[in-house]
Formats: sequence, structure tokens, C-alpha cells
Amino acid sequence: MSLIYLVRHAEPAATWGAHPNPGLSELGHRQAEAAAIRLEEVGAKHLITSPLARCQETAQPSAATLGFTPLIEPRVAEIPVPAHVTDHRDWLTRVMSGSWQDEHVDQGLRDWRDQIGRALLELTHDTLVFSHFVAINAAVGLATKSDTVTCFKPGHASVTILRSAGGVLTVESLGQEAPIRLT
Repeated sequence: MSLIYLVRHAEPAATWGAHPNPGLSELGHRQAEAAAIRLEEVGAKHLITSPLARCQETAQPSAATLGFTPLIEPRVAEIPVPAHVTDHRDWLTRVMSGSWQDEHVDQGLRDWRDQIGRALLELTHDTLVFSHFVAINAAVGLATKSDTVTCFKPGHASVTILRSAGGVLTVESLGQEAPIRLT
């Protein structure tokens, strides 16, 4: 049995789709520091992060405080945008407002969701996982057996806790919610 602390990245310096890999804003750096303080006492033994800059920068204060070397895990990265998509914001809005079974959600996206679940189930110790809005929702959806893409709205630097036991994910608690802004 292990606890998985899914930490949404802190506020990025640029909006989704406007920059391919933004780091954190000034507020985001403060949020990352505050998250590190909250996470210091949870007893995690490992730290993994999405390869994207905003997650790695959010993870840095926790890694420094806990003396961990972050492991980059591509399977907890941002939702992949299909090559044919030209309007990222419109596409993401459509995906997030629907179900994993909708016709505009291709098998590649369902496979991406499933790989997140596999990555989390492979964790054998309490672990901090720095990831993204849709990826965290995918994990919560798998844990609750929901096909809804957006199960809840985790705020920047929020912490959602899942339990992994016997090859099954369950939700211990959802992170603090915040309104989403795609602009």
C-alpha cells in the first residue's frame, strides 16, 4: 500500500498553448515554496515529476527540503495534443468538457490516460508526483471509475491524495479547487 501525493504544478509564467514549455511565474514560485512546506511532513519516500518545466520548478523546493533527487516520469506529463490540432484552446476546452469515450477523444488519448494509471500503480512507496490538471483528473477518474475528463478542478500547487493497494487506486482526498482559466 502506498499513498500518492499528486501535486498540480504552480502557476506558470505563460498560458497553456501560448508557450510550449513555460516555467513558473513569480506567484508560482511562491506557491511551490508553500507546497514544499505542506509536503515536508507527509512521509513521502520518493519524488517524481513530469518532464515539463512548470512541474520541475514546482518540485524543486520539495526536493531540496526533503533531500530527494527528482525522477523525471514522462507518463505523468501534460495531455498530448494531436498533430492535426491547430487551435489548442478550443480542442482542450472540448476535451475537458466531455468524456474519455467522446468521438473527438482518440485512442491515443485514452492510452495516455491509462499509462498514467500504470505509472501510479507501479509506485511501491509513498511518493510525491508533480503533474498537470488533466493528468491529475485522469488519475482521479481511474480511481473513481469515472469517464468524465474533468472530475474536479485542482488549483495550482494543490495536493490530491490517492491510495494504491492491491493494484487498485482509490481517492483519499481531492486537492483544493480553483477556477480554470485558459486565457
